[in-house]
Amino acid sequence: MLEFYEPGAAIVEQSVADAATRFTTAKKHALHRMFGAQRLILEEFAFGANELIDRTRTETHLFSEFVSKMAGSHSVKDLRTIYEECGQHQIDFIRRDCERLFKHGERIIESTSNLFANHPQD
Repeated sequence: MLEFYEPGAAIVEQSVADAATRFTTAKKHALHRMFGAQRLILEEFAFGANELIDRTRTETHLFSEFVSKMAGSHSVKDLRTIYEECGQHQIDFIRRDCERLFKHGERIIESTSNLFANHPQD
């Protein structure tokens, strides 16, 4: 009578092994995504810190340039010219800053989609 149950036991044993393999693979994929998301978050913190430092440095430079030009002005016409030049510098800075942030946004969207699209081949 044990001979009758042996093929069924082999099928059950095989299905348990298959379930364990699928579970292990799913855990690997989840771990890969978790570490990928953590890496993206850390990269964003680093990018944000670098951008903040860069923006502060640029703003300080623009402000010191403005102050030095204001100190050197001798007439209302000079003041007007200073405001026009410094306003143009500020507009150019904002334009470059927006372009840089737009490119960064594109890179983040691409990285995030790659994180969820790619599956490790194990």
